[in-house]
Amino acid sequence: MPSYAPLTPDALVSMVAERCLVRAGRTRVAVDGAEAASPADLARRIAARLRSTGRPAEVVELKDFLLPASQRLEFGREDPDSYRERWFDFAALAREVLDPLASPRAALWLPRLRDPETDRSARAQRQPAPDDLVLLVAGPMLLGRWLDFDLSVALQMDEGVLRERTSAELAFTVEGVLEHEKENHEEPDILVRYNHPDRPAVAVAS
Repeated sequence: MPSYAPLTPDALVSMVAERCLVRAGRTRVAVDGAEAASPADLARRIAARLRSTGRPAEVVELKDFLLPASQRLEFGREDPDSYRERWFDFAALAREVLDPLASPRAALWLPRLRDPETDRSARAQRQPAPDDLVLLVAGPMLLGRWLDFDLSVALQMDEGVLRERTSAELAFTVEGVLEHEKENHEEPDILVRYNHPDRPAVAVAS
């Protein structure tokens, strides 16, 4: 088990931002966390911090890269295995967002794929990627998918906390998240103990 050093939420934002700033060129960052951890909120704060230094930064949310309802709901609306394997279009995320940014040439990336309300294309326009863009992808179960990130942050919650903080509407997702965590062996660059987002702690070498 790793040991953890406590820090403030603002210090966590600064830590991740600094890890991005030392990297030249486009940087693709995973902020991996269950819905209860609100990974997109942290990603947006990091992006804002980066922009305050003059570094361009954008956020993509995994929930905007859903598979069609006919696929993700084939076995019902509350099937945890479907949530884990059939809800999110990781292939499209790689194809439309991560892979283009790996190119040293001019690149375009897609901010949204599907509108979760209408289950139709979001009709988003591809955006040009500055040469020094930091693009943060926020959502659950990003690690362990063979996605090509340059930096990864994992927001770790204990099972009891995860169950308590997940809304009743999304309670079925907890089993899928826990099963994925159990089978995922991809180590994040920054592991954050996130039972209390106002009092995070970062894993340190013992």
